[in-house]
Amino acid sequence: MPKPNIHPTWYPEAKVFCNGEVVATIGSTKPELNVDVWSGNHPFFTGTQKIIDTEGRVDRFNRKYGIGEGEKLQRRGIRTKKAEDATPKAKSTKKRK
Repeated sequence: MPKPNIHPTWYPEAKVFCNGEVVATIGSTKPELNVDVWSGNHPFFTGTQKIIDTEGRVDRFNRKYGIGEGEKLQRRGIRTKKAEDATPKAKSTKKRK
């Protein structure tokens, strides 16, 4: 049981406004909330987001961790020189004296 007179007033029907329009009704400690961005106008949720790689970050990451055509071909079952070098050599079975 919550202690009396220490909690803020709860508004179960608080309105969320974006650009002067009511976009949602939620429970809050404030009767009205003004927001700039919500899921209805955010590019990620509307599907209009574009990823711009101006500094080549993806390419630099792929080069750094060796992700390239060799790994793609290897995943398809095509052996490349790089893939052959990466295979472990069989150990000799001769006993040492």
